[in-house]
Amino acid sequence: MHRIFGKEENVAYLDRRGAYIIPIKGEEIGVVETPKGLFLLGGGIDGDETDNQCIIRECIEEAGYQVEIKERVCSAETYYEHPTIGFFHPIQVYYSGKLVKKVKEPVEQDHVFRWVKYEDLRGKMCLEMQNWAVEQVWNMC
Repeated sequence: MHRIFGKEENVAYLDRRGAYIIPIKGEEIGVVETPKGLFLLGGGIDGDETDNQCIIRECIEEAGYQVEIKERVCSAETYYEHPTIGFFHPIQVYYSGKLVKKVKEPVEQDHVFRWVKYEDLRGKMCLEMQNWAVEQVWNMC
């Protein structure tokens, strides 16, 4: 399943592919809180990284956790004007999975990993497409 958010204007966009994991533990979902808001664990793909390599790297950097990536659930993209980047077109793929164990402290000091109850998280992710992805994974359970 794939969904497009926003409306593409006739301008040059910066495309950025990314991969994310949505870990669920009981009634909670693992997310990262930053000064900008709540985000899924994951991020932009570097060079020729695979989705799995990106997720593994980002989970160590953002939360200090090793992960088990299960299945690809959905993907989404959006078109919008970012305050510092300009016209931005993130293209994200979302996976189910779980956090295996904490192996180190996160590298990204302004990222705080949190388990948040699904009912408290609904609609509160920083990006609309990540709210939608959370719904897709939750409805699979």
